[in-house]
Order: sequence, then structure tokens, then C-alpha cells
Amino acid sequence: MKIFRKNQAQRFQNGAHCVAFEYPTEDKDINGAAIEISGRYPEKGRAVNRKCKELAFVIKGNGKVVIDGNEQLIEEGDLISIEAGEKFFWDGEMRLFMPCAPAWYPEQYEMVE
Repeated sequence: MKIFRKNQAQRFQNGAHCVAFEYPTEDKDINGAAIEISGRYPEKGRAVNRKCKELAFVIKGNGKVVIDGNEQLIEEGDLISIEAGEKFFWDGEMRLFMPCAPAWYPEQYEMVE
């Protein structure tokens, strides 16, 4: 067992409307982050994970997620699954917990139109 404490999380400002708190699991199979969205992220276009599957649990708040053109309203308690290769964006005021498998890493992530 391992426990990753809040004070170990690294804060990343991913844009004007997105802050990520990544926990240093050092595990190549899975990792997780707490994400705060306050508007549209990314601000234009969409994001895509080329290798990682991503789950997003809405801890607090609401808004929408648009995945490959499919818009869904989301709220506290919802769980969203994003497959590798799906293009997405978020819009709203929400706090999410996002585990990724295999572990998320920046080189496999990109912004697209």
C-alpha cells in the first residue's frame, strides 16, 4: 500500500481555466490528478490523450464535456470515461478526480483543432 498526501501533489496551471494537482505515484500503469475547471478547457480546440485512458469523477460542480462532438451535461457524482484518441473539451465550474491508465505523461497529450 502507498498513500500520497495532498502536500505531495504538484500544482500545474494548464491554462487560464484549468489547474491540475498531480500526485507523484511513480507508477507507469496508473496515476491520478485532481483537476479544477473554471470555464472552458482547453480555451480553444480540443485535447487528446494518444496513449492513456482517462476517467473523470465529478467531485463538485457541473458543466459539460464534449467528446468527439458528443456534448454531455455533467454534475456532481458523474463518472466520465475518455478513451485514448478521443478528442475532448470541458466547460463549467467543477472539481474532478482523474485516474489515467497507463499513467498520464505530457508527451502523449496534445491540443488539436
